[in-house]
Amino acid sequence: MNVSPRNVAIDAARDAGRILRDRYGNVQQIKYKGEVDIVTDVDEASERLIVDRIHQYFPDHQILGEESGSSRSPDTGSNHRWIIDPLDGTTNFAHGYPFFCVSIGLEVAGEMQLGAVYAPVFDELFVAERGVGAFLNGRRISVSKTDSLIRSLMATGFNYDRELARENLQHWERLTVRTQALRRDGSSALNLCFVAAGRFDAYWEIGLKPWDLAAGSLMVREAGGQVTNFAGEPHQMSHRNLLSSNGVLHADMLDALNESA
Repeated sequence: MNVSPRNVAIDAARDAGRILRDRYGNVQQIKYKGEVDIVTDVDEASERLIVDRIHQYFPDHQILGEESGSSRSPDTGSNHRWIIDPLDGTTNFAHGYPFFCVSIGLEVAGEMQLGAVYAPVFDELFVAERGVGAFLNGRRISVSKTDSLIRSLMATGFNYDRELARENLQHWERLTVRTQALRRDGSSALNLCFVAAGRFDAYWEIGLKPWDLAAGSLMVREAGGQVTNFAGEPHQMSHRNLLSSNGVLHADMLDALNESA
């Protein structure tokens, strides 16, 4: 049976999202990966479903998951790697704050080719495919046209690593008085999708992991936006920091983020 990666990603995101929605408000187990970094039994159930689905249709593909790490060794000969976050916004989910999602990305030979992000509470499915575009519930989306910082709505996030969080506070303070407003809502994948949809004009963060941004970074690019590190270099999975924007504001954002304290 010939099944496309796009359909597998979409179906897996929706089915995993159904687990999140059904268990919302009913977390049975919380474990701590760090001082404040948590994982729930729901993260694990969602990831099992996604991994099993990918293995069912693409048994030779590699997988990088937030909770399970890497599976399938490079000697399979496949240059396909799925990068998944089964519950982006775990802290939100555990506290009953309805801003969380499932994020599934497919990288081929080091280039992101496909992304699916599903927010089950809002029933919003974001899908991007390299060279095809970005879509929300089947409708094409594009970044905003906002051309000044003072008219912009932006988002950021604060890493669980307290030193990285402190580092970002200076950016938060500086941009608070240069933008119309800032938001911090705890899901990097959704923040990137919101930039792609023109809801946010930019989003930046320090210390992200590949599963935080694999699908969302492609979403922004396919919606006409720009994604780099703070040095302005095209985004790579190994980069420590990320800036995504509508493109128009990118140079001003880079200037602001690189100002001396």
